[in-house]
Amino acid sequence: MEFSIKRKASEKQRSGCVVIGVFETRKFAAGADSFGKDTQRSISEILARGDMDGKAGTTLLLHNVSALPAERLLIVGLGKEKEFHDKEYCAAIRTAVKTLNDTGTPDATLLLTQIPVKKRSVAWRIRQAAMVASEALYRFDRFKSKKEAPRPLDRLIFSIDEKVKEAQAAQALEQGLAIAEGVALARTLGNLPGNVCTPTHLAETALLMSHDHSLECRILEQPDMEALGMHSLLSVTKGSHQPPKLIVVHYKGGKTGDKPVVLVGKGITFDTGGISLKPGEGMDEMKFDMCGAASVLGTLKAVALMKLPINLTVIVPSVENMPGGAASKPGDIVTSLSGQTIEILNTDAEGRLILCDALTYAERFNPKAVIDVATLTGACVIALGHVATGLFANDDELAGELLGAGAVAADRAWQMPLWDDYQEQLKSNFADMANIGGRPAGSVTAACFLSRFAGKFAWAHLDIAGTAWKSGAEKGATGRPVPLLVHFLLERAGKLH
Repeated sequence: MEFSIKRKASEKQRSGCVVIGVFETRKFAAGADSFGKDTQRSISEILARGDMDGKAGTTLLLHNVSALPAERLLIVGLGKEKEFHDKEYCAAIRTAVKTLNDTGTPDATLLLTQIPVKKRSVAWRIRQAAMVASEALYRFDRFKSKKEAPRPLDRLIFSIDEKVKEAQAAQALEQGLAIAEGVALARTLGNLPGNVCTPTHLAETALLMSHDHSLECRILEQPDMEALGMHSLLSVTKGSHQPPKLIVVHYKGGKTGDKPVVLVGKGITFDTGGISLKPGEGMDEMKFDMCGAASVLGTLKAVALMKLPINLTVIVPSVENMPGGAASKPGDIVTSLSGQTIEILNTDAEGRLILCDALTYAERFNPKAVIDVATLTGACVIALGHVATGLFANDDELAGELLGAGAVAADRAWQMPLWDDYQEQLKSNFADMANIGGRPAGSVTAACFLSRFAGKFAWAHLDIAGTAWKSGAEKGATGRPVPLLVHFLLERAGKLH
């Protein structure tokens, strides 16, 4: 798909289709005022007949509109003008692109990008349009013998008015497309089945990306981790025939000596629960338990494509959690890389066992901040559903940055408590701590467990169990929270407008 920006008046713009917006009052949105009088009159007459009421999500496709050089005109309903905000703007772009993809037009010009959105810049509108359009066009049919016929739509033009600085809009488009590529990588890795996307496959993906973008990459194998003392991480992989990997990638776009931001992504490529076996129903979705890993790799790709002036390190502890004669058992005690001992009361609480060693490993990079991303707890789904990512942090400033980035990116998070009161639930009679704290506040006690390994740096934990994938008819990885993470890094790099 080719994307571009143009500020030509729409009546002069030849295109397979022009897209405008209409509010519920049948009032044209910004952009349509550049049509000639004959065109405006013709469209108004059609609207007056009641063919389009402007309700959000509705569309009307017209052919050969008077004095309009485009073959088609697509009108998208925007809903009530006073209620048109971030969510409604993104929904309008998504509706337009999906409809365009079914019309047979090879190219289209979107005037929707001229519509003002309260408290949002032109750059935000362009960036979001690129992200949403790419998401709407994403397909995953790698394993289907009969693939969908390629859609004819291969070019989208985002229209801007004469007052907008074209360079700023072009940079926003570049950013949006880079984020979209990162999201697509995360979605594709998440959608791959567990027999393909193994820890080795994740390592090979990181190595290939490092080659393509001149990054530094090191893959630690099982003997390396044993020598280091990562016995908590290795306890999870004991029942699997797949070798574990600790993937470490460095992007050095900032000044030499600048402390890096470190992203840690949970990479359980398939999670049966181990000896604490999960119910069979829906277990296929446990291939998505590596979406934390997928999202940090997707974020890394977006950062590399944009060449952001920051230093970034990505760490992916990756294993498969399987039952077997050698698998860890409830009641086993292991020693983590930090030296702290852990009583494993439930082998299905395995994500924290690999993350804790990865967090300790991150200390050696003298990080500016560490953010771990994990499909960690079903309890977070109960607390927040599938709308917001759970955010826990030991640093309020870092938490505020991430919350702000999520709001701007339309990839929201919600801060949860990380109070010492909850630490009591992790007490063990036989080790320094247990790996679970019981059913009450399950997502909080999981974060409290991780916090015991993050005391030497500013740290945040993103629990994406409810946002990393969808079930049902739209089953598949979402790519979240790549947009949140990239917007956070854009802001830190001073490149967000």
